[in-house]
Amino acid sequence: MRIKPLSLNSFTLLMCIKPMSLNGFTLLLVLYFVLALNLPLVGRLVTILEQTENLTLGMVLSLPFFFGALFYLLFSLFTVRYLVKPVAVTLVLLSSLVSYAMFQFGILVDSDMIRNIVETNSGEALAYLNRSSLLWWLGTGLLPAFLIIRMPLRYNGFLKEMLLKGGSMLVAVLVVVLIASLYYKDYAALGRNNSYLKSMIIPSQFLWSVGKYVNNTYLSPERPYQSLGLDATVADGSTTRSPRLTVLVVGETARAMNFELNGYPRPTNAFTRDLDMLSFQTVSSCGTATAISVPCMFSRLDKSDYDPTISKTQDNLLDVLSHANVLVRWMENDGGCKGVCARVPTIEFSPDSASERCDGEYCRDEVLLDNLQAELDALKGRDAVLVLHLVGSHGPTYYQRYPAAFQRFMPDCPRSDIQNCSDAEIVNSYDNTLYHDDYILSQIIALLKQREADWQSNMLYISDHGESLGENGMYLHGMPYAFAPKEQTHVPLLTWMSPEFSLEGGYDRACLEQSAKNGSFSHDNLFDSVLGLMQVSTGIYRPKQDIFGSCRQSSMIALSASATPDPS
Repeated sequence: MRIKPLSLNSFTLLMCIKPMSLNGFTLLLVLYFVLALNLPLVGRLVTILEQTENLTLGMVLSLPFFFGALFYLLFSLFTVRYLVKPVAVTLVLLSSLVSYAMFQFGILVDSDMIRNIVETNSGEALAYLNRSSLLWWLGTGLLPAFLIIRMPLRYNGFLKEMLLKGGSMLVAVLVVVLIASLYYKDYAALGRNNSYLKSMIIPSQFLWSVGKYVNNTYLSPERPYQSLGLDATVADGSTTRSPRLTVLVVGETARAMNFELNGYPRPTNAFTRDLDMLSFQTVSSCGTATAISVPCMFSRLDKSDYDPTISKTQDNLLDVLSHANVLVRWMENDGGCKGVCARVPTIEFSPDSASERCDGEYCRDEVLLDNLQAELDALKGRDAVLVLHLVGSHGPTYYQRYPAAFQRFMPDCPRSDIQNCSDAEIVNSYDNTLYHDDYILSQIIALLKQREADWQSNMLYISDHGESLGENGMYLHGMPYAFAPKEQTHVPLLTWMSPEFSLEGGYDRACLEQSAKNGSFSHDNLFDSVLGLMQVSTGIYRPKQDIFGSCRQSSMIALSASATPDPS
């Protein structure tokens, strides 16, 4: 028996529907977004309402109608002939991905997250592809998109269509006004006490975020480039002293609370705890994602006034060091420096290389050690700053960041869909990444000790942001900073100084220990602290922002006092 292929008519019959009007399709789309794609928002609202006293039943019942009316107004803007299907399909496919990230990991999509997504490398993107994410996208994205494409729609004449649409939108406005007039105080209290809820609404939030990112990145007027610190010089430029070397290690996704040096009960710092390392206990990040935090920490701007568009059009810390004739090198193992190293020599390690450290998507951080000796040899005894950008604890594939020899905490989570592992397994994998990075730091210090005859040296380690590991149902990072938990913003800051570096700089160890224990710092301090460590004098140096400045007891020239005003 021959089976006839499905035609459009037979497919329509199979679906048991007649051609649908545009208004009917708009309503169907509203129902799908309210009841399916906004499931994370619904779940959060249920939790909030269960904990709220003096709720009225009418207000609770009004919620789906309120959101439905708002969605209807939004979707009515594009549910017109020739636009309706392409826009609806695109929205459903993208909203499905956003819904997955929000439901599984508690991620909220703001303009900073859009920037992070755009600047994500292929290896990082592929880490999120797994059976769970593909099934989710198939069920809530691809299948509905296919049905939308095949769904027959009925188009009325232009005038009739506009009258029907105008009437329907008027009804939606009246529904919003009626609910607002009846329950304004309840809605106002709900929004005021849970302001992050607006960031959970799909698709309005991510559409607004995309628009903001596009406007700031591509549509804003081009800014003239601003040079900073052109007056920079090394304050103690004597040729009689040993050259000064700072190895600045930028960690990835390391959170301070899981560091043994900060009181964590596990031996995550087993390799460095006996190396005279200082750990600063209270340090906050500039952002919750690499695309914001890394440029921000190297920028002259502080978190309070940080703007990516301004940061990209002015000199950063590395440029100012170069103005002072300090050799600067950037060694990259995390997919990109986010523009920070644009004007300094850079070494990038390709995941596709033949090195046994690399798997095609990432290289383990040992590749940095493999090349560090050669880089030191190339510095030829000059004042220098080497920046090593680690892949560190980048998730969700934590298990790929460390070799089998560093599986200290078991059982771990050897998969990318970490929501299918227990929280204990996730923490074990994450702690293994910190244990492995601690080994990397210890090897850097060992190498610096071997070269004590060549440099007075120090190592400074700071992470770009932290990570959520299941606390309050949140995983990974990237939450809008205003709502981000401390797990994503509290970062480690470690430092080690060679005896000569400490002596020549006049550092009071007791003072540094007290500062590390009781001081409160942030990424804002990095710019001036590195200038201070390298004793670079410039008019833009801020002594109060230098973490180490108050603990110098030598007769070193006051960096800010000796500098002429910055001509830039």
